[in-house]
Amino acid sequence: MTLNEIPIGKSGIIKSVGGEGALRLRLLDMGLIPKTKVTIQKIAPLGDPIEIQIRGYELTIRIADAEMIEVEATV
Repeated sequence: MTLNEIPIGKSGIIKSVGGEGALRLRLLDMGLIPKTKVTIQKIAPLGDPIEIQIRGYELTIRIADAEMIEVEATV
C-alpha cells in the first residue's frame, strides 16, 4: 500500500521510499524514512496535496510524491 491510499485519520509505518536522485533525498531529508510512523491529517478539496503528521510536525506533500512511499497500515 502507498501513502496516498491511507484514509484520513489512519496511520501507517513507512516501509520504503521510492523515487530517484534529488527527489528521493528530499523526501528522506523531510523525515520520511523507513520505520517511521505517519498519520494522514487532511486531504485538499481537489485531492492534492495531502497533509501528514510525522515525527511531531505537519508536512504537506503532493499525491505524486505520496505514491512513491510504501507503507504498512497500522491498527
